[in-house]
Amino acid sequence: MDEFNLIDKYLKKISVNNPSAKKLNDDVFFDKKNKLVVSIDTYNEGVHFPNFKYPHLLIKKVLRSSISDLLAKGVKPVYYFISASGNKRQFNKKKFKIIINSLNQEQKKYKIKLSGGDTTNSNNVSFSVTTIGFSNKIVERNKAKLNDDIYVTGNIGDSFIGLNVLKNKIKINSNSKKYFINQYYCPNLPYKISSKIHKFANTSMDISDGLYSDIKKLINKQNLSFEINVNKIPISNELMYFLKKYKKNKIQYLFNGDDYQILFTASKRYRSIISSMAKKMNQKITLIGKINKGYKKNSVKFNNRPQNLSKLRGYSHKF
Repeated sequence: MDEFNLIDKYLKKISVNNPSAKKLNDDVFFDKKNKLVVSIDTYNEGVHFPNFKYPHLLIKKVLRSSISDLLAKGVKPVYYFISASGNKRQFNKKKFKIIINSLNQEQKKYKIKLSGGDTTNSNNVSFSVTTIGFSNKIVERNKAKLNDDIYVTGNIGDSFIGLNVLKNKIKINSNSKKYFINQYYCPNLPYKISSKIHKFANTSMDISDGLYSDIKKLINKQNLSFEINVNKIPISNELMYFLKKYKKNKIQYLFNGDDYQILFTASKRYRSIISSMAKKMNQKITLIGKINKGYKKNSVKFNNRPQNLSKLRGYSHKF
């Protein structure tokens, strides 16, 4: 059973009297009356990150991936609460000072304030972050329209390379190694575009569990399907160089998650507006596919060839 089966089978039924919970089928809690938007995420060592070797970078990843949920809804995060578990060896004075310094940098960068939290003793490092913002509207899931364009912000795939470098599964030169590890720990969040997404997006979410997996979640309660052109999925120059040098297949590296870019759909009539805004804000926004009728099967094509969708599942929590 994965986390979504768990929610549907057990948890959804006890949230039915709370419309702000969005039937537990979105990434945030939204109390429209009070303009309150809340998200929560948990990160466990060995599951969400390989180890605690780089605490100054890891804490940035934890915070950025947490505020990503709100950004994808068109909401700027204002406050956050963080809880941490570990022991005195893992959280010694030196590491703790490093973590605090990194959090302070992130607070300034994203204009977000620490507002509380908790600490517990444990042999394994874990973090839990609650993020709060305020808005009179959000861009929800399951609001896609037939024939909508599908877009992503930024680049896809760098983080997965970084993770595999950290796990010693990929050997590359020192400059490339530094770049990909940094992309894993410090994703380039589409902060600028967040406040504008209401103007054109019908539905949206962030890409955390993998592009294919997250597109399915984006429309999972609608009688719709989608098609994606892998050739159009944006990648960095560094990833392009890696693929060419080591003769790797692009599709292996684009559907694994941890990208923390915004995935959204929009009507075709907004194409020129989106393109113009992307240029003005110096923000990469790329059209990668379209929404189709429900009776059609989901399709992912690479060089005009249909791909085996079972290999594109991304990350899934199993219980």
